[in-house]
Amino acid sequence: MFGIEFVPSDPVSKLASYTKLAEDVGFDNVWITDHYNNRDVYTTLAVLAMNTNTIKLGTGVTNPYTRNIAVTASSIAAINDISGGRAIMGIGPGDKATFDAMGIEWVKPLLTSRESVSALREFFAGKKVNQDGERVKIAGAKMAFKAGNIPIYLGAQGPKMLELAGEVADGVLINASHPKDFEVAIKQISIGAKKAGRDPKEVDVGAYACFSIDKKEEKAIEAAKIVVAFIVAGSPDMVLERHGIPVSAKGDIGGAIAKGDFGSLMGGMVTTDMVDAFSICGTPETCKQKVEDLMQIGVTQILCGSPIGPNKEKAIKLIGKEIIGGN
Repeated sequence: MFGIEFVPSDPVSKLASYTKLAEDVGFDNVWITDHYNNRDVYTTLAVLAMNTNTIKLGTGVTNPYTRNIAVTASSIAAINDISGGRAIMGIGPGDKATFDAMGIEWVKPLLTSRESVSALREFFAGKKVNQDGERVKIAGAKMAFKAGNIPIYLGAQGPKMLELAGEVADGVLINASHPKDFEVAIKQISIGAKKAGRDPKEVDVGAYACFSIDKKEEKAIEAAKIVVAFIVAGSPDMVLERHGIPVSAKGDIGGAIAKGDFGSLMGGMVTTDMVDAFSICGTPETCKQKVEDLMQIGVTQILCGSPIGPNKEKAIKLIGKEIIGGN
């Protein structure tokens, strides 16, 4: 299965055009990011629904802090209604720095995610929801229209969140691109699934990867470097150590990002090893091999995230022809 991510910093009409192209070349899912500083995720998905026929439409990912979970249920259910049953729900604990900027306290992400998924399931089932959770309290709210069966994907990174995804979610979206990371992640997902008495294979494992493809390798790498820099700056020490990247690089790169010194990032701070560890990047042949390596290890959805390529339209066509068409 193949998904693609778009960030609604671009005009929605442009995203509609890209999404239709992605549908035409064989992508299964489109995922739209949800951040307050970009265009609203649900209005964007509504426009995409009206401009497509088969591709599934997801939040990639929303969070349980910026909206009451009943409002989230209503919003994604409306997308399911408009699209004729094509909605998918991606939800995760979100980004603390973003919440700090919004004045929202980031409290107990694991518990908040668990209780949110539980409430969403009840809303989607058409039930009157009474949930007296520690973080999510619903006192008799009920949807006035049918939500339908909307798959829930949990955005997960750390071991406990991955375990939770295996326990309660239909799928998991993992910000990673390398087999070493998925060897660790899939074990945690399996632990959670077995705890819940589920077959781990029921869980769709999504590699939410920094993806950059071009016929010229150098162009693909240059396009990926800034995204890779942000990934390195935000990676836990143990992840950097797993890939043999000095932990000190995180502070150096984070400092350059904070100063807006993108020249240094492009000029050598972001190394080839970093690009290899934190992206699927290069020519169609290279990208295809990396995709196959991930699928072999147990990844079931390749999600092509930013930047996709130096030229989005050409990149979407290349992925369709050389990778989706070849699998």
